[in-house]
Amino acid sequence: MTMMGTTADLYDHYHQNLHVCELQFQSFGRRKRFYGQCATVWTHEDHLPVLNALKAEGHGRVLVVDGGGSLKVGVLGDRIAGVAVQNNWAGIVLYGAVRDTCAINQLEIGVKALGATARRGWNPVSGVGNGVINFGGALFSPGQWVYADEDCVLVSPNELDFELAGQTAAPLAALEVVADLK
Repeated sequence: MTMMGTTADLYDHYHQNLHVCELQFQSFGRRKRFYGQCATVWTHEDHLPVLNALKAEGHGRVLVVDGGGSLKVGVLGDRIAGVAVQNNWAGIVLYGAVRDTCAINQLEIGVKALGATARRGWNPVSGVGNGVINFGGALFSPGQWVYADEDCVLVSPNELDFELAGQTAAPLAALEVVADLK
């Protein structure tokens, strides 16, 4: 789903209940802001576990992939991202690399990844799906909520209210103006 606010606004209002992923991701795809319930998969330099996860109906979820931080092999390319679009996934957060970025950038999906490469994997590795994964100081569990935009990736145990978070942003902005006038 497309996010109607920012991670900064969400953090300001809900910071006590959030995990903030501390990694500096790059953004790919046409959807720069996205959110949804979390699904997870672990793989190492093999795209098949990612493809298999994205073949399922997404229902607006976000697939979080623990690729071990490898930038050697892209485990998500344009064809697999296209499968995600067809199956109604909101986005993908990948602790690893993508490939085919020009084509991914034309797709109506959000992708956060560490980087990109031309290399693909050739040796299948078994992946693990639907478990708790941990990277960048954040724990990602199936069923939690993931929020991503140009700034960062947040994880929440429950769905957050964008309207309520937006109400917090206005008073904080007013305080900053007053502080600048002093």
